[in-house]
Amino acid sequence: MDAGAVATALEEARFDARQASWYEDLADDLRGPAELAEWERIAQLLDAAGPGAVYDPDADDVVQAELAADAAAAAAREAELREAVRIAARANHLQVLRDLGTLDQAEPAEGDELTRREDGYVQADVDAWLAHALATHRRHHRDPAAREAAASLLTPPVLAHAALLGELRTLANGMRRDRAVVQAALTTTYTSGAVEGNVTRIKLLKRQMYGRANFELLRRRILLST
Repeated sequence: MDAGAVATALEEARFDARQASWYEDLADDLRGPAELAEWERIAQLLDAAGPGAVYDPDADDVVQAELAADAAAAAAREAELREAVRIAARANHLQVLRDLGTLDQAEPAEGDELTRREDGYVQADVDAWLAHALATHRRHHRDPAAREAAASLLTPPVLAHAALLGELRTLANGMRRDRAVVQAALTTTYTSGAVEGNVTRIKLLKRQMYGRANFELLRRRILLST
């Protein structure tokens, strides 16, 4: 946009402002004065830039800052909307759990919106229960589709808690299967430390000699290092 086009737009904005001042119902309209101020600012920019200057909104720091602020505000509103939808869906999920009788009644936490929605369920207790239910596949969480749908409604800390409980459950099941081995390791003086140490030493020698010597030399080094 060149200086001539800006001057024309500025005159039109001034004319509209004068017209608006004659009507009482338009006196409080802030759009006209704001538009006039913006055209005056652009005209000043072109005057400062010199003859032949062209206005480019992409190079205008004020315009770009306003666009960035609008984008940030839109992103914040979208995030709030997503959070509201997630909380509503989560509340519905908790209502199903309550109807199934799988949640324990607890004292409500003051200021907790989700607790108030659920008539006395403390959110921390509910989150702990959900994490445990997901980790142990209890009740309706036994169905993979139900677990996937429930997980999409939970916060990252709850999902992390469920993942930790799942790993601990796997560890506990493994120790339960190898109970005799674990009991022997805890109650006897026998240890495989020496064997593990030799294995580690041999692996170190193999790494040191990889691509540098043949098997016979590796064998001699292992025997000499014992």
